[in-house]
Amino acid sequence: MTTRHDDPASPTTPDAAGAAPGATRTERDTMGAVEVPADRYWGAQTQRSLEHFDIGRDTFVWGRPVIRGLGLLKKSAALANAGLGLLPDDVARAVVAAADEVARGGLDDHFPLVVFQTGSGTQSNMNANEVVANRAIEILGGVLGSKDPVHPNDHVNRSQSSNDTFPTAVHVAVALELAERLHPAVDRLVAALDAKAAELGDVVKVGRTHLQDATPVTLGQEIGAWAGQLREAQADVRYAGEKVLALAIGGTAVGTGLNAPAAFGPAVADHLAAETGLAFRQADNLFVQLAAHDGLVAVSSSLRTLAGGLMKLANDVRWLASGPRTGIGELRIPENEPGSSIMPGKVNPTQSEAMTMVVTRVFGNDATVGFAGTQGNFQLNVFTPVMAHAVLESVRLLADACRSFTEHCVVGLEADRERIADHLDADLMLVTALAPHIGYDRAAAIAKQAHRDGSTLREAAVASGAVSDADYDRWVDPEAMTHSD
Repeated sequence: MTTRHDDPASPTTPDAAGAAPGATRTERDTMGAVEVPADRYWGAQTQRSLEHFDIGRDTFVWGRPVIRGLGLLKKSAALANAGLGLLPDDVARAVVAAADEVARGGLDDHFPLVVFQTGSGTQSNMNANEVVANRAIEILGGVLGSKDPVHPNDHVNRSQSSNDTFPTAVHVAVALELAERLHPAVDRLVAALDAKAAELGDVVKVGRTHLQDATPVTLGQEIGAWAGQLREAQADVRYAGEKVLALAIGGTAVGTGLNAPAAFGPAVADHLAAETGLAFRQADNLFVQLAAHDGLVAVSSSLRTLAGGLMKLANDVRWLASGPRTGIGELRIPENEPGSSIMPGKVNPTQSEAMTMVVTRVFGNDATVGFAGTQGNFQLNVFTPVMAHAVLESVRLLADACRSFTEHCVVGLEADRERIADHLDADLMLVTALAPHIGYDRAAAIAKQAHRDGSTLREAAVASGAVSDADYDRWVDPEAMTHSD
């Protein structure tokens, strides 16, 4: 396996010295010797984890954001340690270069671990330490697995514990995914809905409450409500996202900061902020950051709210597009693909269906995160990897679903103006405009009579003797009913 490497200072490409397929090398940790695939940069502890936690095979390779977060963290930690005089310059430069490769994605194949591991993420932290150390050794011309001149614990993990580094990397991953993936996708969807609301703002249609006919609205108001709900939900996500900018780094094992200089955590946060453009900072209370992951719980909860708005949007669209001849049929959706393997010509609301399935998954993920967030015991919550995976999956799914729904549904939505006009003409709840003039009881009687007879509201109103043709035309104006005086 060969991975491209563009650092001219490095003597070799990062293919673990071009080892033959199937070959192994012996690495050692505090428990003894372990055989590691010779073409991989991970070391003894990563290999042990592979053997001991072979559950699900849903790896962090899917979770590129976590690997990126680990790379950015290890780079920032090396810079902080070097600035504090705790790493030799040559080691620091090599660690920074190797961690940069991890962050950029050049070494993803060397991160094989499953989500279901120790709850502090120790194996994933050591996976990063070992990969960065071995790559740094290679950059410096050493022998893989020798831990010389770069040691995974003594150098790459200097001033750190898995208990503060893994939640820090997860926070970095979540914050970046929100900023770079989710918010742009939601912004585009909201903008597309706003544009469609403006385009169809003049279309007056039947409103519906309790799945029953109600007083008129405009199609622009209906679509604008979808956009408004998403805009408010996104504001909640942004607010919750501020919580993951507070980092556990510097707390080390239990929050006391043992074996880390007091200046280390703030320095790492500053380097991460410079690397990402996000306002990362060391958390005010490091004990809280280790014992609870309420920032992740808050983000997940806000994602559930956003998902709820998307469920409303997707369901409304497929109801309004139902038919096309025997349903509501007021909207026409893009004909993206055949809808049936047996019924020719059928078109289904597939984008709505995909969106609603994503929403159910996000709700399930939030249940996982919410429960896992209650499981902090004493100085540590040991559910961090599954919480990270659930939150990041929700972010990715929502972002992808918003992008797809925008491109393949919203921009192509059309109003069936003739069908909308027919429904509006038949709407008995236009009678609401008569109530201020003839009273609620008389108006209700007219509407019920029209429904029994199958007559129009106008016909029933005039036949009642309570309303003249001129009165009806003056009082019942569907467009005027869409706004207050």
